[in-house]
Amino acid sequence: MMLVLLLAMALLGAPLFAVIAASALWGFYSEEVDLSVLAIEFFRLAEMPILLAIPLFTFAGYLLSESKAADRLVNLTSALLGWMPGGLGLVSLAACALFTAFTGASGVTIIALGALLYPALRQAGYGENFGLGLVTTSGSLGLLFAPSLPLILYAIVAQQMALGEPLSVDQMFLAGILPGLLMLLMLGAWVVWTSRDHALTAFDGRTALRALWAARWEVPLPIIVLGGIYSGFFAISEAAAVTALYVLIVEVGIYREVSLRYLPEVMRKSMVLVGAILMILGVSLASTNYMIDAEIPTRLFETIREHVDDKLTFLILLNIFLLILGTMLDIFSALVIMVPLLLPIAVRYGIDPVHLGIIFLANMQIGYFTPPVGMNLFIASFRFRKSVMQLYRATWPFFLILLAAVLIITYVPALSLWLPGR
Repeated sequence: MMLVLLLAMALLGAPLFAVIAASALWGFYSEEVDLSVLAIEFFRLAEMPILLAIPLFTFAGYLLSESKAADRLVNLTSALLGWMPGGLGLVSLAACALFTAFTGASGVTIIALGALLYPALRQAGYGENFGLGLVTTSGSLGLLFAPSLPLILYAIVAQQMALGEPLSVDQMFLAGILPGLLMLLMLGAWVVWTSRDHALTAFDGRTALRALWAARWEVPLPIIVLGGIYSGFFAISEAAAVTALYVLIVEVGIYREVSLRYLPEVMRKSMVLVGAILMILGVSLASTNYMIDAEIPTRLFETIREHVDDKLTFLILLNIFLLILGTMLDIFSALVIMVPLLLPIAVRYGIDPVHLGIIFLANMQIGYFTPPVGMNLFIASFRFRKSVMQLYRATWPFFLILLAAVLIITYVPALSLWLPGR
């Protein structure tokens, strides 16, 4: 009866955190556990040092999206790569991946960069559907690259499960590099092949230098952040603070593209997202503890084990499930709801938690534009004023390429585990 009521709440549009909190409270109540445990989970969440990284990286991402950083990024990559076969297509891939990595939201990338890239692709002679498909699918490519928020969030949720070898945010950042590059390279090869007959633009050193000079303050940002983290000079939370301060100085103080008067509005927008993430994360940790105490993952594993004998079959079913999940839930909700259920089961099948995280995020990445209800399809439809059916046709080749990449990532664990040394 309670399960039916919770499902009805969700279908009627109740906030996700309220549904999760209600399920956790009901579970604790039925087990005669003091309901103050929910407040204790929020307190435990507030004690995590890594938690500071979420609002700081989010604020930095919103500042970048409100400035003209996207224009400078596109101009720079165009000047450096435009002379290659399929150069503008490669520019789109690189610019979208980098922008999404810092903003953490693929829909923002489509809105921010779409107005620049799609008309440029059409003007350069790329087909309408090709341009639509490229921009729509490129919007989610940066989720596997640091300092993407989903990578941080997965590490936080997985750390609470306390399953065997500890997992850190640094390891997730490293784990995403090769799978992310594989996706970019496979799409890049397709872009080069389909545009092999296009006329090439000669490389212009002066244009490249002007573009580099225009973006001189933003180019060092990835080097400062990632170099500081991997050299051991910064902790993740310190890197987030440096990133937020650096972006604030550059966009507000140097470029002056975000005024001091508008800055509180940028803060408000970014913290609304952070607040939503933290609310869902807090109640989900309480729900996770209830599920562990009630041995729900163990019982779920035993049920699955009756029908699925081997790791290979489990991974196939996992990919199908995650693709469907990615069309229905945003990535933050999916992480905090499903990881506590899937992670203990995957570990029992011998899947490394880091590898599972990359599989999860790679699937969610393409779930954003998986028909019929992938979120980015509707965002792109609204942004470019095209029908959703046309977006289905436009993204189909890119979907197949990225699906092949996901299968490689799934069945070649070394891609995810080699750099973290697991």
